Amino acid sequence: MNVFGIGLPEMALIFVVALLIFGPKKLPEVGRSLGKAIRGFQDASKEFQNEFQKEAVQLQEAVRTTAELETKQTAEPETKQIEAAQLEQDTASSAQKS
Repeated sequence: MNVFGIGLPEMALIFVVALLIFGPKKLPEVGRSLGKAIRGFQDASKEFQNEFQKEAVQLQEAVRTTAELETKQTAEPETKQIEAAQLEQDTASSAQKS
């Protein structure tokens, strides 16, 4: 059994020292307080991770939208040039027919 890099003998030693320092009456209260503190830390850690993931998704969507807009803006001038060339050809064809 290895919790936080601490083996069973080390955990037993910590328990004995805590028992000597706090006494048998205070030890359960200290354990509860420690458990609540660890639970609070875990909850805060999960909340931070969820917020980080939400921000990452929003950032990916923003990058994707920007890339799509850049693609459209790049394609628009080419389309206008093609339309202008076709219009010139049509005008030239009409002028030659007249």
